[in-house]
Amino acid sequence: MTGEVTLREAITRLGKAMDALEDAVGAHMERDQDYVEAEAEVQRMNADRARLAQELDNSEARTERLQEVNREVSRRLVTAMETIRAVLDR
Repeated sequence: MTGEVTLREAITRLGKAMDALEDAVGAHMERDQDYVEAEAEVQRMNADRARLAQELDNSEARTERLQEVNREVSRRLVTAMETIRAVLDR
């Protein structure tokens, strides 16, 4: 009977060890899935960052062009006003 009890105890311990192993594997797989999802989110964020950086560069370039045009319009208005003053002063 002692051999039978020892065998039952060994089978019980083996069953518990198998359950613990299954739990550990399941937890590991969940962590791997979380890692994959986090990595995908990082890639999406990097793509968004690159897109936003490009939009910012385009906006800054447009702002520079508008400032340049504004300076040119201002210069032309000053020239036109000076011409009008010169004509009126004659």
